[in-house]
Parts: sequence; structure tokens; C-alpha cells
Amino acid sequence: MQSLDYFEPHFDTPDAASAASPDAELADAKQKREFNKLQKRLRREVGNAIIDYQMINEGDRVMVCLSGGKDSYTMLEILRNLQRNAPVNFSLVAVNLDQKQPGFPEHVLPAYLDKQGVEYHIVERDTYSVVKEKTPEGKTTCALCSRLRRGSLYGFAEEIGANKIALGHHREDILETLFLNMFFGGNLKAMPPAVIR
Repeated sequence: MQSLDYFEPHFDTPDAASAASPDAELADAKQKREFNKLQKRLRREVGNAIIDYQMINEGDRVMVCLSGGKDSYTMLEILRNLQRNAPVNFSLVAVNLDQKQPGFPEHVLPAYLDKQGVEYHIVERDTYSVVKEKTPEGKTTCALCSRLRRGSLYGFAEEIGANKIALGHHREDILETLFLNMFFGGNLKAMPPAVIR
């Protein structure tokens, strides 16, 4: 299993000496403008996708799956932001599946979610040992790990009454899935935007 880029989102703040510099103030203002433009573009794109594919409806309880990587942090923050102005009422609950992967920083997500005031659950399942046991040396663990992770998440969604599951993926994930399907499955398909079970 790949190690993930775990981080807590933060903003770099200039120190007192550089804050006094006019060049630093201009650079800081430009950085904030660029960040705001990116934020608006992401919200707009996610909002359009939700509408186009009818991903969220009135009364939905959406389980937002957090891995600890930047994709899922971003997805949660965008959904929280959209929730404030959405034309439908829906609730969010964050869920992290702790697969007992060595080196996983267990304290980071709970601390961040507590600070943000987000409802959350940490689900502990030792899928890591299963994957290591079942996967031959030198072979990729991704397929089995993904299946075990999805099965655990689907079951937990039912337990907590979530009728939608949100997973954070980026363009590279979709391209990798396309190539895996082409080269190993003989199919020309990538990830669908929404899966109905």
C-alpha cells in the first residue's frame, strides 16, 4: 500500500520582518487572490458535478471518507462550504478507515476534525495484515486493499444511516484507473462520477 501525503491544511504566514516589506505585502496579497480564485473554481466545479450527476438530494446523509491526504481534506472542506448555501438540506459525517498501516499518524485527523467541529468516526479494521498475507511478494497490493476498504466503508455507511458516500479522487487517479482497465482488463473505462448500488 502506498504511503499517503498526510497533512493538516494550513496557511503560511509571513514573519514580522517580511510583513513590513512592500514586496512581501504584494506577494501575500497576490497569493491570497490566487487562493480565493482556486477556491471559487473548485466550489463551482464540484457544485456543477453534484447537479449534473444528481449526487446530493434533499435529506441525504453523506459519509465523507477521509484518508488523510489532500484530496479528501479538500473534498470535505468544499462540501462543508457548499452545504451552507445549497438549495437542499443534507448532512455530512466524516469517516476515516484506519487500516492499521504502519506509520499512519492516528492523532492527526481526530485533532483536525475536533478543531473544525465536524462530526466524525474512526473505523479500525486491520486490512493491512490481510493484504500483506494474501499478496505475493513483489505484486501490487492496490486491488485487494481497495476492495477491502470499500467493503468496510459500505458496511459502516449502513450502520450510521449514511445513504451517500463521497470519495476524493483527482485526475491522476482517474487516469490510472483508465490505464489499469485498458491494460489489465481489456476495457476502455475509467471511474464513473457516481455509482448507484
